[in-house]
Amino acid sequence: MPVPKPRHLCAMAAAVVLTVTAPATVASAADTAALREVLFVGNNWDGTADVIKSSGDLAKIGRINVVPDKDARMAEINADPIKWIYFMAIRNSVGEGHDQFVDDMYSTPDGKSVVVSRPSFADVVSIDLATGRINWRFKVSGYRADHMAVSPDGTRVAVSASTANTVHVLNINTGQQLGSFATGDKPHENIFTRDGKYIWNMAIGDVNTDSDAPWLDWTKGDRHITVVDATTYKQVKIIDMRDKLDAIGLTDYSDAVRPAVFSPDESKLYFQVSFFNGFFEYDLATDKITRTKTLPKNPATSDDRTTMVNDSRHHGLSMSPDGSKLCVAGTMDDYATVVNRTTLQEGPLVPASKPYWATVSGDGKSCVVSESGADQVTAIDFATGQKTVSVPVGDHPQRVRLGHVAADWTSPSS
Repeated sequence: MPVPKPRHLCAMAAAVVLTVTAPATVASAADTAALREVLFVGNNWDGTADVIKSSGDLAKIGRINVVPDKDARMAEINADPIKWIYFMAIRNSVGEGHDQFVDDMYSTPDGKSVVVSRPSFADVVSIDLATGRINWRFKVSGYRADHMAVSPDGTRVAVSASTANTVHVLNINTGQQLGSFATGDKPHENIFTRDGKYIWNMAIGDVNTDSDAPWLDWTKGDRHITVVDATTYKQVKIIDMRDKLDAIGLTDYSDAVRPAVFSPDESKLYFQVSFFNGFFEYDLATDKITRTKTLPKNPATSDDRTTMVNDSRHHGLSMSPDGSKLCVAGTMDDYATVVNRTTLQEGPLVPASKPYWATVSGDGKSCVVSESGADQVTAIDFATGQKTVSVPVGDHPQRVRLGHVAADWTSPSS
């Protein structure tokens, strides 16, 4: 499974909005009543997003092409040597030999559009769910777009520009940039707090180099959590897990915070780090790591860090709505499991092929993981820890997000 890991070049491009259409209207009460809750599944190597039921049997509803402008984008890349170098670097490193066409996606509150970050095209686009056409396109700084987050009111979307160490915050209806802020090296996940007042960004550093040994950890770059005011986009706090890991004797553990999830009251943050088969509990009030959970290793999984795709041994974490259970995607160990948050005791290890994300079903009863190695998504019951259903999707599913479409929506004809 090891892949070449070339270093990124210096980021140069500035962010610009290339196409902006008139703002979408706010959904009326009647419109909202006519919406259907769904799960969007981003098939990264396909350049598609499957739309499936948000609960129950997760049956497929339709599919969206998220790269309808592929020919135009490829013409731009082929005409620019620097863009071409970055495009190929993404393909041959984080893409594992494939182009990355969809990393993250969120629907607009009115259910009329879906907003998608596209790593290989270094942009964010809004796609009309009825026609399949692009409403607007925003070019991120640098050469790669990554994880996004949507504000609690659904009006703003934050996107990581991973080669520019920047997060852009956009109006979800128009694509207009509302603000941006600087991060550590290679910004990754973004989380809005429940009240919408703050954005947390996790910078993971260089995950596609071969300097993976603990003594070479310093080569991975500046990795920290940046907390900003979600109105002014000014820095509020920097949290570096290095000293907190050192304080509990884990000096050989990476401090690159990967997927993370807050407890319902936002007093605790649970997070994964590079190379580790498990997760940590961080207490916001005391600014300390309070508990460590090490999960079982798959005997068939190599401990050679260079074989772990993008340094992520475990990548995917979600929490049941009542806060009693955590769901963990054990990526390189090929399983997913539900963990009791009080005791940290894991449940059954549910076999899964390179699960790369974990979210919560619409009814809150199940954890839904994307199996990137099997091209399917699987639901696991929070109550029993047992698998309930798997459904096929496109090539290399990664992010899975709850969203809405029109009640009578079908796939765009285009």
